[in-house]
Amino acid sequence: MMPIARLTLHSIANRRLSVILTVVAVALSVAMLLGVERLRNDAREGFAQTISGTDLVVGARGGPVQLLLYAVFHIGSATNNVSSASLQKIAALPQVAWLVPVSLGDSHRGHRVVGTTAGFFEHYRHGDRRQLRFADGRPFGETLDTVFEAVVGAEVAARFGYGIGQSIVLSHGAGIDGTSFADHADKPFRIVGILARSGTPVDRALLVSLEGLEAIHVDWQGGAPIPGLSIAPEHVRKFDLSPKSVTAALVGLKSRVAVFGTQRRINTFADEPLTAILPGATLQELWNLVSIAERALLAVSGLVVVVGLAGLVAVVVTSLGERRRELAILRALGASPAQVFALLALESLALAAAGIAIGLALVYGATAFAAPWLQAEFGVVTRARLPSATEWMLLGGVLGASLLASLVPALRAYRYSLADGMTIRI
Repeated sequence: MMPIARLTLHSIANRRLSVILTVVAVALSVAMLLGVERLRNDAREGFAQTISGTDLVVGARGGPVQLLLYAVFHIGSATNNVSSASLQKIAALPQVAWLVPVSLGDSHRGHRVVGTTAGFFEHYRHGDRRQLRFADGRPFGETLDTVFEAVVGAEVAARFGYGIGQSIVLSHGAGIDGTSFADHADKPFRIVGILARSGTPVDRALLVSLEGLEAIHVDWQGGAPIPGLSIAPEHVRKFDLSPKSVTAALVGLKSRVAVFGTQRRINTFADEPLTAILPGATLQELWNLVSIAERALLAVSGLVVVVGLAGLVAVVVTSLGERRRELAILRALGASPAQVFALLALESLALAAAGIAIGLALVYGATAFAAPWLQAEFGVVTRARLPSATEWMLLGGVLGASLLASLVPALRAYRYSLADGMTIRI
């Protein structure tokens, strides 16, 4: 009698079609499990690097997550503004290398307008400290006529078909669901730059200068136009357009060693109540709040693996009815019940191992194919790499589960008797 391993290979070869379908099912389920695990880890890492290279985010006194949401993700509103005088004092601290103010409050067709300085394009980093890139045009502030210039994010430009030189009108208010209180139609902005996709909230924003935001409100008071007063765009430069306050500020330090001392100094600022947060730590805290979705997705992937293994068991068990005579002949040739048990268990393990190997290959192929698209569209950086310790544990779990699943057909084959296998049933 030939060895069990060779016998297993011959048995698998005789049932090629059902074996191929079973292996494909297991491979797809394993690929989904590993793909979700890898994608959620890369997404978590990308989320944590929505903003990188910024040591502190400063805003009015409040919760860290709330400050992060409106200052970085442009979600919600600030409880209060930060005076420009306080920001000037913070920028003058010896530990501070740069400070970029951010002002919110207006919108354009449901997208937030971010008032800032040209330093935003220089100092804002995302992912692995990547700088914002321009798909077309330039930053605002490079010509004499800089007040009514705008730079639009990639998603805004794609959604509305905007191009360089096009005029747009901003609206007063946050613009939730596309609604706003009033339009600044008398002072349109001209698009001078379109940003490339970064997978960050900047893709969904419009960036203008702080002076531009002040200019559209020179004839406004209390959130509404002053009745009977209308100042033409060409006359706004006669006014002081320096902002008195802003929503928040991004701060970079000369040395990371000074981050906690500077944070404590800002949090105990005497002139006004302020909050300084470490964006990386707060991003991780925010991710923990929404991570139930990724855990649910991983659980669904696990169920898909269970379904794939159940299909494997079903195929092997179903084939036992056709193989009873084959197994009886093996018994007649001297195979012990333990060897019959080992034959069926080894077949199931071989199919599972083949499915795992093909599934792993599918993950590598999908990573190589989809990595540029994921980075361009969602800012998720993923690359081909050896499985992590967690992924090896998942693969080991799948192999262990397949071993347990193989016990079902193996035990049934073990219980078949020689007489039962040789009996012709009509």
